[in-house]
This record gives sequence, structure tokens and C-alpha cells, in this order.
Amino acid sequence: MANNPVAPSPRQHGGASAKPSPTLIDVAKVAGVSPITVSRALHRPEVVSKTTREKVMAAVREVGYVSNMLAGSLASNKSRLVAILLPTIANSIFADTVQALMDRLTTAGYQTLLGLTGYSVEREEQLIEALLGRRPDGIVLTGTLHTEASRQRLAQSGIPVVESWDLSDAPLDMLVGFSHEAVGQAVACHLLSKGYERFAVLSLGDPRGLRRSDSLISELARHGRRDIPIEVLTPPATLEVGRIGLRQLLEQGHRPQVVVCSSDTIAQGVLAEAASRGLRVPGDLAVMGFGDLSSAAQVHPPLSTVRVDGARIGEHIAHALLERFRNPVGSTESIRIDTGFTLIDRQST
Repeated sequence: MANNPVAPSPRQHGGASAKPSPTLIDVAKVAGVSPITVSRALHRPEVVSKTTREKVMAAVREVGYVSNMLAGSLASNKSRLVAILLPTIANSIFADTVQALMDRLTTAGYQTLLGLTGYSVEREEQLIEALLGRRPDGIVLTGTLHTEASRQRLAQSGIPVVESWDLSDAPLDMLVGFSHEAVGQAVACHLLSKGYERFAVLSLGDPRGLRRSDSLISELARHGRRDIPIEVLTPPATLEVGRIGLRQLLEQGHRPQVVVCSSDTIAQGVLAEAASRGLRVPGDLAVMGFGDLSSAAQVHPPLSTVRVDGARIGEHIAHALLERFRNPVGSTESIRIDTGFTLIDRQST
């Protein structure tokens, strides 16, 4: 790797015309410091003052500079690396997506790098900044909620981006997922059709789970069921978190007929807590999950849930990226794929 930073060669994104990438010298001019100070702020931040670092980073964002850590070693400026950012690997709901995506990319000669955001858009922003210097050929994000700085940096980078597990009216680039609002509405209507009147919700404090929960509560209100109790739980999803959630609901005096959970893991914790209290499921308490994990059909009683085809999402992401890699020029058609979902009615409801 060269000692002196070298600006990456121009890249094209979609149908936009290529333009010269900003250089370290451009950053130095905007920041009002020397190029060597910019280099130190980016690569050895401990040797410069906080004020200088902040001036340099503000200039980096203004001009859209991306430090190319691979410069000098890759003549084609292709890293053959795809970065995948996930909220967590503690929840296997993403496993099928990641496996299908990695299998397809590996077959095509690409390596993958996983980053964990912990459901934090600020942590995602930090990871994106670190990744951009390694010039991945593509970036896969989970969800469509990002900081404004992340959106700006990704737009400036020219790197193909796929947002997954969500839909949005204003995607960054390519989009493969499903509507969490539609899930909430469908679950509400399904449970109302089965005659349930008293509802409660247990949701992780993650944006997609909360959107499903908010949509469910709104749909119930539209049908005259209001004041639905909701417990927002700290990620990641575990059986213990589910048990705590049901315990809190009951200790607050709520007596729901059905508890809707933002994940199968939480729902299985609810089943365990209900059993420990002698509550019959679904006679005393019905339980609904989300994700259709492999264990959902094996617990007692088998768990009603919402199935999302994670493998299909992964395959669509891989296909979208590989097509963009093969044809970066003139790819103006936006890719927006709704993979949908399926309600799975088992004995827990």
C-alpha cells in the first residue's frame, strides 16, 4: 500500500455521468490546513487536535472525499468485497438472508464483510465511514433508517447500495424488502377475524419492530380497539426478554387475550412464562410471533407467526448487486422489490 493517499479513480453509479473524485488536496483547501494534516486527521487522528479533526471531517463531508485504502494495490479499483451491515447476529431471523447472499456472491468471486450496528443509526454511520475507505464494490444495509450524514456519504461515494428488509418511498439506491406497516395491519385483521378483543404488544426497541407494532395498534384503533398496552424491550431478542415482557404486562394488571410479539424469540419467551404461571395457550392467552424461525413450529404449542422469505431476499440482493457490477453504466432503472410475507396460523392462536 502506498504511503501517500491517492484519490480513487472515477466511478459511475446508475446512469449518472462520472466526475473526478475529490482528492485529499481538495479537502485541505476547504479545511484550511495542509494535505499532510488532513492525512494525519484521517489516518492518525490521535496526533491532531479535536478542533482540527472536526474541521477536516466537515471538509470531507462537504467535498465527498473517500480515502482509498486500496489505492496502488488494485489497478482496476475493484475490491471484490461486499459489506453487509446487520443489526445483530444474536437473532437468527437474518441468517437465511445472509447465507443466500453470501453463497451467491462467493460463487461469483466476491468476498463479504459483516458489520453489526446494534440497531443504532449512529453506529451504522461509524461503520459506513470505516468501510468507505476500503472501497467495497457494494454495501448492503438492513432497513431504510439512516443518519443524514450516512445518506450523504453513500450518495457521494458512488458505491452501489442495497437497502434490505424494508421498503421506502425514498431509497438510497436499490431496495429489497417488505412493508412492516402491511405486516402490522394484516396481523391485526387476522386476529380480529378470530374474535380476539383484548390485545397487548411486546416489541423490541428497534425501528422495524416498532413500525409493525404501531401499524397493528393503529389498525386495531380503526376497528374500535384502543388503549392497547405495549412493552418496549431492550434488544437483542432473547427468551428471557420475552418472559420479562409478559411478566411486566401481568404485573401492571393487564389481562390480554392475545399478545403480539415483534419476534418469534420473544414469543417463545412468552410461552415459557405463561407455562410457568399455569396459563393455558391459547385458552387463557394466545401468542403471535414474527419471523417463522425454524423452532417456531416445534415449540408447544406451535407458534403462530409471520413468515418472511429471508433466502429470497438474499438472492434478490445478490442478483441486484451482480447486475449493477456487470453493467454500471446506463443502469438508470431503480430496483424496488417487494418480497411480501405470509401469515402462519398455528395452535398458539
